[in-house]
Amino acid sequence: MQPTDPAAESDAGLLAPGRAGSPAEAAAGDRAFLQAMLDAEAALTRAQADRGLAPAEAGRAVTEAADADRFDVREVALAAVPGGDPVLPLARRLAAAVAPEVRPYVHRGASSQDIVDTAAMLVAARTLAPVLDDLARAAEAAARLAVAHRDTPMAGRALTQQAAPTTFGLKAAGWRSMILDARDRLLAVRASLPAQLGGATGTLAAFGAYATTVDLDGIDPGLPLLQAYANELGLAEPLLPWHALRTPIADLAGALAFTAGALGKPAADVLSLSRTEIGEVAEEHGGGRPAMAHRSHPVRATLIVAAARRAPGLAATLYGSLAAEDERAAGAWHAEWEPLRELLRLVGGAARHTAGLLDGLRVAPYAMRENLQLTGGQIVAERLAAVFAERLGRRRAEEVLVNAAERARAETTDLSDILADVLDEEPGLAGLDLRDLTDPARYTGCAGPLTDRALDRG
Repeated sequence: MQPTDPAAESDAGLLAPGRAGSPAEAAAGDRAFLQAMLDAEAALTRAQADRGLAPAEAGRAVTEAADADRFDVREVALAAVPGGDPVLPLARRLAAAVAPEVRPYVHRGASSQDIVDTAAMLVAARTLAPVLDDLARAAEAAARLAVAHRDTPMAGRALTQQAAPTTFGLKAAGWRSMILDARDRLLAVRASLPAQLGGATGTLAAFGAYATTVDLDGIDPGLPLLQAYANELGLAEPLLPWHALRTPIADLAGALAFTAGALGKPAADVLSLSRTEIGEVAEEHGGGRPAMAHRSHPVRATLIVAAARRAPGLAATLYGSLAAEDERAAGAWHAEWEPLRELLRLVGGAARHTAGLLDGLRVAPYAMRENLQLTGGQIVAERLAAVFAERLGRRRAEEVLVNAAERARAETTDLSDILADVLDEEPGLAGLDLRDLTDPARYTGCAGPLTDRALDRG
């Protein structure tokens, strides 16, 4: 049956499998934002009561009424259209939900932007909690892979081609390192998320005006109220009202965009390494089609990479809003709302999928060994060049190796077979252990110690 208002279901996540069902989806959803705005309103009344600017009963009454389940999200959204933001229609409904003597203390002295910005910070803090949990799970899974495959040799690839051997352990340790970089950035941003309170132009003047009948010993109530408000919310106290100083949004955007990219790295590697022709890793539960049972799609990795590709564009919109005119901007502030929420949800979904991807990743060392042999020994050409140069000189060593490689390609044989003849022809190369020199597993450099060093990071 067609719903009465199809638009009311427009945020069901039908075209957003990357975040559908994730904790971040709910934490940054419409109801969550509505609750955050109500929490900001209630905290403002409580803070004023704490500073003697409102009766204690007002703080209790507004807090009790500030329950999102008591309000129709869609109704508030439609009522927001004429004024351009949802705060005033919500404040009117909140005031109607309390006793007449309490109503004057609802939304008193604040601007709509105070409430929306504060709500955005609350939503960000609440969304980042499960994101950080998932990053911890992903880092732990990457660490297990690094330990288990510390010495598992594989082909290192540069510009899509095999370059020199490495180990899967070092690759997994690199994934973990980027995940921890993302964690550190998000932790720093979360700790700095500020409340917003400034009134019409960021001077807090309205709160002093409302306090004219209160004996405050001549002290303007604005700054103490700002501190009390931040404390009520569990957010940082800002140095200044930041209506047109959008550093908090830009910092959050940067950390989120970095996190999406950091999670995109292991996902991109999984997409490449799980190709049929490579087959070095596979997702635990890949998706496929009944008519093509041989295919197991890397679905989680696909969704993570999709998020990583979208995040920079969303962050760019938020950075663009730094250029905000006057004390409160028209349009720049409004442009932030949807991109910020989408960025939070994208990163939340990507973190959740990355934890699942790495926790269940299947690694195929046998395929890695086979792929190391695809070039017939040429993957260790760098090592051969160094050893040969020491005995023949650099120029002659290059000539020998180039000629050997050309013969191997022309005769479609392994480089090691050609080099066996070269060792007989070049007296300076006599006595070399060709099997050792052309074994990729014996040319992984400091991959093991580097993996250990990376895993020491907490």
